[in-house]
Amino acid sequence: MMEMCELTPTGSIRKFETGATRDTDNGKHDPEGFLSPLVINRFNEFMHSNRCQKNGSFRDSDNWQKGIPLPVYAKSLWRHFLDFWLHHRGFGYRAKEPIQVALCAIIFNAAGYLHELLKYENPNNNKAAGQAGGIGQRSRDEQTNPKVEVY
Repeated sequence: MMEMCELTPTGSIRKFETGATRDTDNGKHDPEGFLSPLVINRFNEFMHSNRCQKNGSFRDSDNWQKGIPLPVYAKSLWRHFLDFWLHHRGFGYRAKEPIQVALCAIIFNAAGYLHELLKYENPNNNKAAGQAGGIGQRSRDEQTNPKVEVY
């Protein structure tokens, strides 16, 4: 006997020429449509170009996921946003970097900031509170004056 499962909200099933069946994609997230491959490709190039550190070592691509304090992301985001804004307003000659670099850096800092917020959003997370440098998780002084290891 064939087992039945719960129906999708629409109850619709797609059947392909091959005979394969799938429920509809109505209401499902569509990351392929939300993102641009051109932007993701340029961002990957930007990130790779920044893997070589000033001391000559090559950082892992996911090094940023170890955690960067929120104030560091915020300050960097503003510096790069200023360069973007200068370009946007016709004063690109005053910017410290090309507009594509500024935009990629804005994406990096915004994504990193969001990553830190999301990482500690789950109250069941076993990580120590404040590890992300999150708002409300550290004192105001710690948020504005993060301790940064220099090597």
